[in-house]
Amino acid sequence: MDESIPVTRAVDHGTARLLPDVDRGRAWLLTLDGAPQSYVDLDDPAHLEFEYARRVGHILDTVAPRGRPLDLVHLGGGALTLPRYAATTRPGSRQDVVEADRGLLRLVTELLPLPPDAGIRLHSADARAWLEAAEPDRADVIIGDVFGGARVPAHLTSLGYARTVDRVLRSDGVYVANLADGAPFTFLRGQLATLAAVFEELALVAEPPVLRGRRFGNTLVVASHRGTDLAALSRRTAADAFPARVQHGAQLRRLIGDASPVREEDATASPPPPAGTFSVG
Repeated sequence: MDESIPVTRAVDHGTARLLPDVDRGRAWLLTLDGAPQSYVDLDDPAHLEFEYARRVGHILDTVAPRGRPLDLVHLGGGALTLPRYAATTRPGSRQDVVEADRGLLRLVTELLPLPPDAGIRLHSADARAWLEAAEPDRADVIIGDVFGGARVPAHLTSLGYARTVDRVLRSDGVYVANLADGAPFTFLRGQLATLAAVFEELALVAEPPVLRGRRFGNTLVVASHRGTDLAALSRRTAADAFPARVQHGAQLRRLIGDASPVREEDATASPPPPAGTFSVG
């Protein structure tokens, strides 16, 4: 889409808007019901505007050197920012994007089309249902970035869901979950306990004000069986314009405390952001 004209369209799960960035020629912000969802620059797909997206990029670069293709599954599509990024920085990657909102997918692919040779396959489906039907051991990285009404849906927070993610990952694969919470971190602690019941290695990436409970915000949980280069990840996230810290080991065990893995019957959506704030995903 070359004309810098805002677009508003009703999609399956709300009202989507594409807003042009006047400072970058063909860059667009996607909002859903007023909440920022994605930012994409069609002329520079390697540009990651949102801090959480930049941190996911750092995680990918600790999983494998930049340029090496990866098999990626993206749960949640938005404006397809991260798939475009991976296709640009890791040519030859095989990517599956699972987005439940068919109308949103239509809007994005119509107005912000993917390059024909990007190696990105789009699936209009529920994230958990798609994973349950997928063959095992197919992905190097699964990125969980599903928000409905600014909240992570309940059925994507349980122990059964975490085991399904693990089944689709390869033995050395990595799961990255974008979660939003604030003090006292009841939801986040439950998610950490749930993932710790399935994966041996966990790390948490977040900005210090979020970790200290001073504000609600996005966190990234990195889960795997073999671990990642956390020293390299810490250096990358600390060097960003909005620095983030990486917590692991004893720090995470203290944060988890007495939280238990989330059973299916106890699963709840993530908390809504306080009035006047937004989680991004």
